[in-house]
Amino acid sequence: MGLPNNTFATYEAVGNREDLSDTIYRIDPTDTPFFSACEKEKATAVNHEWQTQALAAADGNNAVLEGDDATTDQRTPTVRLGNICQISDKVAQVTGTQQAVDHAGRDNELAYQEMLMGLELKRDLETILLQNQAKVTGSDAVIRKTASVLSWIKTNTNKGTGGNDPSTADGLGTRTDASAGNQRAFTEAQLKDVIAKIWNTGGKPNTIYTGSFNKQAFSMFTGRATPTEDTRQKKITAAVTAYESDFGTLSVVADRFMRARDVLVLQDDMWAIANITGRKMVSIVLAKTGDSDRRQILTEYCLVARNEKSSGGVFDLTTS
Repeated sequence: MGLPNNTFATYEAVGNREDLSDTIYRIDPTDTPFFSACEKEKATAVNHEWQTQALAAADGNNAVLEGDDATTDQRTPTVRLGNICQISDKVAQVTGTQQAVDHAGRDNELAYQEMLMGLELKRDLETILLQNQAKVTGSDAVIRKTASVLSWIKTNTNKGTGGNDPSTADGLGTRTDASAGNQRAFTEAQLKDVIAKIWNTGGKPNTIYTGSFNKQAFSMFTGRATPTEDTRQKKITAAVTAYESDFGTLSVVADRFMRARDVLVLQDDMWAIANITGRKMVSIVLAKTGDSDRRQILTEYCLVARNEKSSGGVFDLTTS
């Protein structure tokens, strides 16, 4: 049965107002667990430096004669390390007309774009800090780059055949990845090996970072926190957020922006982000050259590896 003759419906109307919700929906992830866990400090130069100190090996034969003259022990000097500050930015440009018209979901278009750029920049930093990048000093024609986590971790690792650690733990080298044919399934034995190595060198790791695939593999390990079942609420909790190792409990965090082939075992307080003073996520009003406004969100930073022996990693893992 059709509509009665001459009935005026929405299909013929031309004056109905549009119905556009004032809510804008985003599902893109903005959580950056490694960046958030890193301590923050100030840098006052492009080359930000720090020192590490090693103690002499424990001596089980440390015994002296009664009344003997004191013998001076050999001392170990500090090691001076540094990283290069990298500049990362996002730029938005909005026309005067777009600023002036009515908007759905935001009052100020330029402010909205600045907010989005801040979220995007934070995601970029998480990706940069966790990738396989060596430091680059830079020049007038070469972009400066900061050394990432993977260019520092050398001492406490478990890797596949053909995979190699950086030649030096100073941010100048990168990891050599094993070929696809030599990638291994993530096992608890590999994880326990790395945790033990870190403990033996004096570290106190507290967080395990994984990608999604190896997070699910980890959930089958015997040392995980025990999954629970609540029959009254018809609910099974299978997610694993802690690992009870022989050397302490470690949090387990899935990170969307790290390389899927790596599992990092870190002592979070031994990693920091140093920002050049006055250059930490700043909003810069760019010169107006016409009927539009431009904003630059900028940050200048480097990764500080306070002592890489505090951390380690399992590398060259399968990802599917």
